[in-house]
Amino acid sequence: MRDNFTKKELINSIYMQLGFSKKIIDNITEDFINIIIDNLIHAKKVKISNFGTFFLKRKKSRIGRNPKTKEKKVISERNVITFKASKEFKSYINKNE
Repeated sequence: MRDNFTKKELINSIYMQLGFSKKIIDNITEDFINIIIDNLIHAKKVKISNFGTFFLKRKKSRIGRNPKTKEKKVISERNVITFKASKEFKSYINKNE
């Protein structure tokens, strides 16, 4: 079993289902991703019904340690993206169990 699903595989999957040209599907996919990114930057939250919500959170600066060398280092303050699945998505994923 493979570990990830690439953008190229997504485009090929949509191409096989819809039959549009791969260039059109690639443009739509890029636009979709850019819309999510732009809205995360401006609104800090993107909700997709029946799928989930992406959040932009601010992590504070902290001290981390390299497990191999035991060297301590400051991890800078930064934004992180979190995702919370909707109830519908969670129930769909868990219905086969």
